[in-house]
Order: sequence, then C-alpha cells, then structure tokens
Amino acid sequence: MMGSERIRIWVAFTVVCTVWGSTWMAIKIGLETVPPFLSAGVRFLIASLLLLLIIRVRGISLPLARNAWRVYLALGILGYAIPFALVYWGQQYIPSALSSILFAAFPFWVALFSHVLLPQERMDYVKVIGILVGFAGLVVIFARDVHWTGSEGLLGMGAVLLSTFLGGFSLVVVKKHGESISPFSLNFIAMGMTALFLLGMSVVLERGVGVGWSTAAVVSVLYLAVISSVLTFAAYLWLLKRVEAVYLSLTSFVSPIIAIILGVMAMGEDLAATVYFGAALVLSGILFANGRYFYGKIQRAR
Repeated sequence: MMGSERIRIWVAFTVVCTVWGSTWMAIKIGLETVPPFLSAGVRFLIASLLLLLIIRVRGISLPLARNAWRVYLALGILGYAIPFALVYWGQQYIPSALSSILFAAFPFWVALFSHVLLPQERMDYVKVIGILVGFAGLVVIFARDVHWTGSEGLLGMGAVLLSTFLGGFSLVVVKKHGESISPFSLNFIAMGMTALFLLGMSVVLERGVGVGWSTAAVVSVLYLAVISSVLTFAAYLWLLKRVEAVYLSLTSFVSPIIAIILGVMAMGEDLAATVYFGAALVLSGILFANGRYFYGKIQRAR
C-alpha cells in the first residue's frame, strides 16, 4: 500500500505541475480578446458549477458548520480571490519572468506559517536548503529577463508578493482545519466566492472595455475551468491531506519550467544554457527537500 500511495502522490504532483505550467499560455491566449477579471471570473464560475454537479452526482457531503466556513473563507478569499486579482493586476506592470521569481516566495511563506501553526511540520535544514536551491534555480532561469520601470513596477511587484503571502497563509489554514472536508466541497464554495469577487471587480473596473469571445478565448476559459481548476485544484487539495504543506508548495518552482518548455514547443524558440542549469537547480532543490519520502515516510491517507 505504501508503494502505491507513493506512486499516486508523485503522479498527482506531476499533474499539478504540468497543468499549472500550461495555464500561463492558456491565460495569455484568453486575455488577447477578453479582459482579465472577466476571463478569470467566468473561469471560476464555470468551475464552481461543474463542482456542484460532481457533488450532487456523487453524493458528496457539503459541511456548512461554522468551522467549515472558516476554511471556505480562508481558501476562497485569501487563497483564490484576492491573490488571483493581485496577480492579474500586478502583471500589467511587470514582466512574466519577474512574476515567476516573485511568486516563488510562496514556499517561504508556507514554510514559515507551517512552522508556527502546524507543530508536526516544523522547518528543518532539509526544507530550507531545498527551498533555497529551488529559488536560486528560478533566479538563474529568469534573471536576464527581469526588469521594471517606475513606481507602477514596484506596485506590481508588491501585488505579486502579497498574493504569495495570502496564499501561503491560506494553504496552511486549509491544511490545519480542512482535513475532514472533501476537496470538491472545498473548491465548490471557494471558487464560487472567487467567481463572484472577480466578476464584481470586472463590473467595476472593466466597464466599457471591449470583449471578444473568440474561439480561442472560449477554449482557453474552458480549459482553465475544467482542467486547471476543477481537476487540478482537486488533486492539489488531495495532495495537501497526504504531504506536508511545504513540499506541496514547491509546485510553484516547477510550473514556470513547464511554461518555458511549452512556450518553446509552441514557438520553436531555443533555450539558453542558463535555463538548463537553472532547471537542474530547481529539480535538485525539490528532490533534496523531498528526499525523506524516497525512504517511505509519506504520510498515509486517513
């Protein structure tokens, strides 16, 4: 059982990294004709409706007690709604390469909050070294493309960093208090909140902006809703119940590499030597941080 559990965990981890690595391209395609908050809001609205259908068909319980709502609010507002709004807004003023490096602060916040709120997941030298090596790899990959101008660039950087802070806190709260709630139930409520939040922002901030639902935009939103949101976020929360929060947060190191590979495959561009070296550092950091799991210490599902 332990061997099969280990395989399922690594498969799920790979799926999360691969799919979320592809979301950057899908988002970019959709944003060519649809403004960001509307696009994201429709994405989460479709995802929440699909999750409701899954809950009804499978007879999954939907806890509505006060403790459950604390987890829903933590994930919906602090984990999805505000961070997504901050990232979309911040990326107007800074390049995606810089966003990738800044978003890599996520595992640091998760490690800090886990150390404080999860006594069984304290920081140790293995985690710290693994995170630092992985972060260094992303810096190597994107360093030549990092630049910003003016105060708006600084605000954009601050927005992305704030999103990692809120997302890191949310992940640890869900880990601490959401053990008994199905990933589908968690995501249904949280994504419903996110859809309302982002669509509301669209009404306020994107009024009068041209909208063109081209075939590419529709396919983009559907992919992001069904594959990236419903399936992958469910896998992500499934993993959260089986591995430490810090290890799961390391997916934020791998996704940018997947995004680069997909971009090269789609655009036919060459990869610089620094990308290979940086990717090697990222993977080395993740393997080092997760090394203990190769010796059978994966937490078993309850």
